[in-house]
Amino acid sequence: MLNYNLYYFWNFKYVSLSFTLFLIYLGYQILLLINLKGEVMRHLSFISLFIFILFVSSTLFSQEKRVQASLHAKVSQTIGVETELTFDYSRPGVKGREIFGGLVPWGMEAGNKYSNEKPFPWRGGANKNTTLEVSKPVIIDGKNLPAGKYSIHFITGKDEWTVIINKANDKWGSYQYDESQDVFRFKVKPVEAPHKEWLEYGFEELNGTSCTAYLHWEKVKIPFKITVAE
Repeated sequence: MLNYNLYYFWNFKYVSLSFTLFLIYLGYQILLLINLKGEVMRHLSFISLFIFILFVSSTLFSQEKRVQASLHAKVSQTIGVETELTFDYSRPGVKGREIFGGLVPWGMEAGNKYSNEKPFPWRGGANKNTTLEVSKPVIIDGKNLPAGKYSIHFITGKDEWTVIINKANDKWGSYQYDESQDVFRFKVKPVEAPHKEWLEYGFEELNGTSCTAYLHWEKVKIPFKITVAE
């Protein structure tokens, strides 16, 4: 079965390096097979091959630096005494699309080849899974969350969402989501909010030792309270 984490190997950096090595080997074999006569022709062939390899490699490496459609973002907030909360995510845009109940279906997303045909929750963003990192223990929905870095996932609903805090924080999206790695889940009622073109995480209602974290996209906001653990 395909593991979507192979993305990390097949990114442009490794493809360009592998392709360059392949071209060098192929060029060498071609020169041996042709067995060109004369030192001048042999040198010209080698120089032409070398220039071609450099051109292809530079093209591939420049593609690696392309601007992502969903830009990477981080947002942090300190509560209590040096308890730092950080969301690390990517920001897709609405772009005229129907988001909830459309691009993001209600409930679990249908399985596909990347999830081994198993249904999976929404990643709450784009690209890699969204993470929530807490520098010290906190309390969310009355549940204790130890210090650490966690992935956060969502099961959407018209009247109620399920927020999932999961130990695995290094996956691509939610395709390889593993329920056995859940720390806990909790329910949140979605709140109607002003249109937000680019998905956003943030913190509001700061109260010294607590705050309200939220996900806001399109006209939906998902708020939940985070409190320092005593």
